[in-house]
Amino acid sequence: MTVKSVEIELDGKTILLETGRVAGQANGAVIATCSDTVVIATACMSSAPREGINFFPLICDYEERKYAVGRIPGGFIKRGGRPSEKAILTSRLIDRPIRPLFPEGMRNDVQVIAMPLSMEPDVPADTIALVAASAALAVSDIPWNGPIGGVRVCRVGGEFIVNPSLDQIKESDMELIVAGLDGKTMEIELEADQVAESDLMTALDVAHSAINKQIEGIKRLVEIAGKPKADVPLITVDTVFLEEIDAQVGDRIDEAIRNPGEAGGKSSAAYLLKEELAVSLAAEYPERQPEIDEILEKLFKKHVRRLVLEEGARPDGRAQDEIRPVSCEVGLLPRVHGSGLFVRGQTQVLTTLTLGSLDESQIVDTLEEDGLKRFMHFYNFPPFSTGEVAPLRAPGRREVGHGALAEKALRPMIPPQEEFPYALLLTSEVLESAGSTSMAATCGCSLALMDAGVKIKAPVAGISIGMVSDENRRVLLTDIADWEDFYGDMDFKVAGTRQGVTAIQVDTKIQGLDREVIREALEKAREARLQILDIMAETIPEPRPSLSPYAPRVLVIEIHPDKIGDVIGPGGKVVKKIEAETGAKLYVEQDGHVYITASDFESAERAKKIVDDLTKEVRVGEVYTGRVTRVEPFGAFVEILPGREGLVHISQLAKERVNKTEDICKVGDEILVKVIEIGEDGKIRLTRRGLLEDLESAVSGGRRESGDKGRGGPSSASRDRGTKPREQHGRGFDDEAPKFKFRPKR
Repeated sequence: MTVKSVEIELDGKTILLETGRVAGQANGAVIATCSDTVVIATACMSSAPREGINFFPLICDYEERKYAVGRIPGGFIKRGGRPSEKAILTSRLIDRPIRPLFPEGMRNDVQVIAMPLSMEPDVPADTIALVAASAALAVSDIPWNGPIGGVRVCRVGGEFIVNPSLDQIKESDMELIVAGLDGKTMEIELEADQVAESDLMTALDVAHSAINKQIEGIKRLVEIAGKPKADVPLITVDTVFLEEIDAQVGDRIDEAIRNPGEAGGKSSAAYLLKEELAVSLAAEYPERQPEIDEILEKLFKKHVRRLVLEEGARPDGRAQDEIRPVSCEVGLLPRVHGSGLFVRGQTQVLTTLTLGSLDESQIVDTLEEDGLKRFMHFYNFPPFSTGEVAPLRAPGRREVGHGALAEKALRPMIPPQEEFPYALLLTSEVLESAGSTSMAATCGCSLALMDAGVKIKAPVAGISIGMVSDENRRVLLTDIADWEDFYGDMDFKVAGTRQGVTAIQVDTKIQGLDREVIREALEKAREARLQILDIMAETIPEPRPSLSPYAPRVLVIEIHPDKIGDVIGPGGKVVKKIEAETGAKLYVEQDGHVYITASDFESAERAKKIVDDLTKEVRVGEVYTGRVTRVEPFGAFVEILPGREGLVHISQLAKERVNKTEDICKVGDEILVKVIEIGEDGKIRLTRRGLLEDLESAVSGGRRESGDKGRGGPSSASRDRGTKPREQHGRGFDDEAPKFKFRPKR
């Protein structure tokens, strides 16, 4: 087997593309290497078209393997289970830009698999996998109008960096992924901290400059190792039959599209007509029944697009830049921590926020990094949202992708852990769908966060811009609804604040978007976003001043890292005991921050007091109310802090001679003691006699100065019961107590 390879230089990094070494039975296979990151991508095609379908059956899979980073998978099942969220999102990242480049009418099954074999943390594998998949298709015999390139661009300190390291990604205010070909954009993914549209256009230019180099490299590989493209049958519609049906029912289709009626979704006039025609035409042309569904799809698409392009009209009668009617509500659900209902036309999304302790954060276990994610968003799309009947299953790729998009849009607005030490889970339930539910979920997230009293930097709104175009014309449509989404050329989702953009996701059904289309779409999205933010502000202009009374309360204590073991205890014994006694939850970080979460402040304060006592340094001269734990002939052992005992020698128990320790105290008694010595071995010597002498002196001095008998201080008997003056209670606590923050109760 002959190995052929090319190298691509990008900003000091080299990508090596190699074919012919492995996976020789695949239609195309390429290994892409950048530094120590190695990804294999394969492309395979079935030998014959699949029967009975009216769509192109493409499957894209990104398969994570833990051996790539030298790790054995965690958990009971070592083989691994369902793909991670990162793997699903990367699969979609590869799928969207390559799908439109296959020939229309292709029905052969095609599968693209990308799999990291070795992974360097500073070289993320997702964009390398995209390039490898493009190269595998390009060198294969599978019909495809590529190749494409794909890069990540970040801005760090005002400088744009192509394919940055993970550390640079974390430091950046903009993470942009672009896929494209010949200067046109096939896909955009963005997460940013309120960046201007003009800055995005600059980053897009930087991305395309690098993409052009990738495409040149892949074309060189095709020249030396590419296979001739196979001649596969393409399913085409009988144009004569299409025109015949159009002549019969075209006017009815026009009327149904222009007048959808008050009912939406599957009950609209156009949907009902489509179902009716499918039955009647199948009965009229029984020999051509397999073609009927595709004929109707073509006709409805033709009439929707003609209406937009030739008449400048939209199916629901709106102007091209008009948003559907928007309404917002908050605080709908009394016991949840925050809730918001966002309605735009016949799209409804209910979002709820749940606040929890930091130990409820999501565990992130990907090839790139491990850790915890405290801010999460889940998106659910039940079948009733479109009036359909279907079994409820685990969320699919679409649900995962939509949830991640809204999460990216809100993430830069969430207050940092130091200011808001909570785990946050947003859940968006799509109650009705007529287009752009992911952007409605983004708006619902902002409403729920503000309703809960989370001090987000700014509310975020989202909108989708569509397009209908032909060789000579193009029309951009603001807030696309279902028909415009199904039969349009792009879905350009943009989310952001008044100050700038926070997230973008773009996919297209045509072979790329030019720069001017992207610029216009960003501007239309900005205008629509400001309108929606104005409407949201009428409902709730800013976060509520305090958290929901049903939200947990959090105290934050900072202890010395050396004391962490004292709080956790062997096998977590101590921390579990604290949680059992107080009902609070403790989350301890390695830097010494202790987060105490409880349903009320009283429980949190009790837990805080225990932690304070566990971590407080004992100093000579400090006074404690201690509990007698052991009584010996030579004295009593007294626990002055949890786990810290000292000895009161029998000679230090009282001013007078003591014959037996039991004459003064017994196990379980609480007595007031003072630290007189801490040995080098950590042993603590205590006194009760010295404390009584100090008190007697204070009382005598008070009598001499005031002449007021009996008011110099409490009696020794009262001190034996553990009562003491406020100024001496816990002396030294204020100076030594760890600093903590808390949020006031509503």
